[in-house]
Amino acid sequence: MDETIEAVHELNLVHVTDYDGNWEGFSPGNPVEGAEDAASKLVTVRALESTLDITEEDAGRTRIIDDDELESELEETRTRVNEIDDRRSELQTEIREIEEKIGAARPFAALGIDLDLLLGYDSLTVAVGEGDADEIESSLAESEAVDSHELYAEGRYVALFLYPAVDIEEALVGTAFTEYEIPDLGNGEEATSPESYIEELTHRKQRLESELETVRSQIAELKHEVAGFLLAAEEKLSIEVQKREAPLTFAVTENAFVAEGWVPSEQVDDLVGTLDARIGDHVEVDELERASYEDGHAHEREELDDAEHGEAVADGGHEMSGGSPPVIQDNRPGAKPFEMLVGVINRPKYSELDPTLVLFLTFPIFFGFMIGDVGYGILYMLMGWFLLAKFDSPGFRSLGGVAVWAGICTAIFGVLYGEFFGLHELGYIVWGEGGSPMDKGLEPASIAFAWAWLVISLVIGLVHLSIGYVFGFLDDLSHGIADAVTENVSWLMLMLGAWVWVFSTHLQSVKPNLLFTTFNAEGATVAGNTVGAQEVAYELGFAGFSETVGIAAGVIGLIGLVLLVYGEGGIGLLESLNVFVNVLSYTRIAAVLLAKAGMAFVVNLLVLGAYQDSEGGVHFIYNNYDSLDQVHGDIMFSGLLNGAEGAMFVVAILAGALIFVVGHVLVLLLGITSAGLQGIRLEYVEFFNKFYDGGGKPYRPFGYERRYTTED
Repeated sequence: MDETIEAVHELNLVHVTDYDGNWEGFSPGNPVEGAEDAASKLVTVRALESTLDITEEDAGRTRIIDDDELESELEETRTRVNEIDDRRSELQTEIREIEEKIGAARPFAALGIDLDLLLGYDSLTVAVGEGDADEIESSLAESEAVDSHELYAEGRYVALFLYPAVDIEEALVGTAFTEYEIPDLGNGEEATSPESYIEELTHRKQRLESELETVRSQIAELKHEVAGFLLAAEEKLSIEVQKREAPLTFAVTENAFVAEGWVPSEQVDDLVGTLDARIGDHVEVDELERASYEDGHAHEREELDDAEHGEAVADGGHEMSGGSPPVIQDNRPGAKPFEMLVGVINRPKYSELDPTLVLFLTFPIFFGFMIGDVGYGILYMLMGWFLLAKFDSPGFRSLGGVAVWAGICTAIFGVLYGEFFGLHELGYIVWGEGGSPMDKGLEPASIAFAWAWLVISLVIGLVHLSIGYVFGFLDDLSHGIADAVTENVSWLMLMLGAWVWVFSTHLQSVKPNLLFTTFNAEGATVAGNTVGAQEVAYELGFAGFSETVGIAAGVIGLIGLVLLVYGEGGIGLLESLNVFVNVLSYTRIAAVLLAKAGMAFVVNLLVLGAYQDSEGGVHFIYNNYDSLDQVHGDIMFSGLLNGAEGAMFVVAILAGALIFVVGHVLVLLLGITSAGLQGIRLEYVEFFNKFYDGGGKPYRPFGYERRYTTED
């Protein structure tokens, strides 16, 4: 067993599964001798690393650590760390206690009464606390238990001297009063005035803080000295614990043991060759027949043709004790960061399609389409590059990769929109006199674009959801063609049938007119204004599908509804309206696009000002006009930089620069929380729900990738 464990561990290849206890004559194995001691030392090492705040950045060169060195140096390090940490804890406790004393003495300093005048009375009750002096005075005057009293107040701090000695709560029934403990100076402290008392405590605190700083420096030096050893010791002990506890997952008899695990199919030969070379005839490797797994159980077994690695289980009676196989997400490097976004929901099951590639292709496009600005795109790329360059954490690096791709798409759409931080001059530079081929639709002259993005959002939703239903169909084929059809094709037929009917001229009068005019130049009018300069962009000639197509689509949709009800019963009928709700949800793409464009426009409007020409086009005012009458159009807002002279022009430039930077940074950040969250919501809620369950187990092979130790 020891040689086998050693060989398999070095391979770092087999995802070992736990023995489930179902084999007659076998029982779970016991840890190898020394496992408990190694685990105890590992706990000690990790505690020391935590105390010294050691991270992987503190590692030095790789090293060889033998057992004797580990034993002696670990004990020495533990003693040194504990001693210095104990002293640090003592100092921190003393400082904390002094701070509490100082805080408790501040009310007495505010009242200005010496502390020795507040203690040592037999016939008086003395109390210092917080409350309303007038209410307390009134309450004491009415109290039958108090013959006479003196009250000293400073703000809400109150000192009371009551005669005779009475219970303070009894004397102040119904009056709010928070009593403070009076510092007892009977322990040899010389100061009697609160000010002197606080000053003495402050000096003592400063001495302790100086000593604490010295201790912290000693801890930093010790950390630098032992960090490499502790990281190497942790690695060595982790490997040792792994090996010694491995038999806990085995099925064992007195003379033999059986271990099961998953190995990538293309690497089975590596496992067999290594064990044959290292162990020889003492180990037999059987490659079990492959099977399709669903819900953790094997289905549709496939017997192996080649039995050279051992006899395949041909009777169909054996199923891996670990349930369904672990999952390795094998995506291209560019798509790798998006595995993290998939993992937020859950790792795909072995029987499911991995949606990472679709997420990689769609989410950055959604994001870029909604923000669509070269300036913002460059900043998003820089943010992503920073996360990739400065962090080793897989999570941060994945976020960095996602940000880079989102920034690239944002910049590409920014070129198509002709925008750089909301300014449109880039469109004329790149595309010439006519400007960019696309517009966000904020201006009256180009408002038809706004309607176009609304319709296009619906089309995007139809395409995206259709992919989801196709994925669901492929995933569910293992259940049988009938289930795959009723659970997925039915929804696809219903959705496409319903929406093709919506886009048809059948009963056109009850449908929104924008569906038929937006991409039909002859009828594309908005509030009496023709599309004008954007007319070419809409000459697709789409005025709706014909009535015949609409009726046929409606019939297809009804067939899909019948299949849905057949497969899911009455609940399917109730949920059938989701084919409209889910698609309409994608209009948030157009909404965020217009909202972010509007915010960037407002920032530039405040700084530069803008006017509207006779055709409804909006233009920013780039010249510092002394007289805004020179502007050829209706002024929307004059802006900070226009009309200012002399010193006020300098002030206007500074204020304008501040507003421009802060405003666009705000839009940049809100782009993440709006475009980012809305885009990922469409992926998770609308798209994933059509086919994705998740719940796969990560592939964790038995082994260890050494970083701090070496055996050579």
